[in-house]
Amino acid sequence: MPYENKYVKFFKSKPELPPGLSPEATTTPVTPSRPEGGEAGLSKTAKRNLKRKEKRRQQQEKDAEALSRTLDKVSLGDTAQTPCALHGPQAKPLAASDPSDSAATTEKAKKIKNLRKKLRQVEELQQRIQAGEVSQPSREQLEKLARRRVLEEELEDLELGL
Repeated sequence: MPYENKYVKFFKSKPELPPGLSPEATTTPVTPSRPEGGEAGLSKTAKRNLKRKEKRRQQQEKDAEALSRTLDKVSLGDTAQTPCALHGPQAKPLAASDPSDSAATTEKAKKIKNLRKKLRQVEELQQRIQAGEVSQPSREQLEKLARRRVLEEELEDLELGL
């Protein structure tokens, strides 16, 4: 007989069921505490979170569909001729006296900064591809190139809205 340490012996000698539970009780189906199809047992917050989660999932599906459509339309050569919106004047948001107004402008400024950064990354990637540094762009890189027009339009809308 091979050697077994004391922990292996202990767990082998331990019964599989908890004390007091009969084997017949484990064969009967246990009804779930909450109904499977409904949300009757959930609190208001849990219901709200489920709705948010579902809405987020639907939004991601929409974004994925839109992205796949734009990838089908846009080719690598087509994106090389698009003008870059990065070279335009850099608009700075003006601080307003209303606190909610200033929060909105700072939020817009953050979005503008983020969009410019993304556009800069797209432009750098485009230059690397044209220079031959990247011979076979990955799917993510192609998606980034395809998003260029959308990013430019969004940046334009935000800058005009300031």
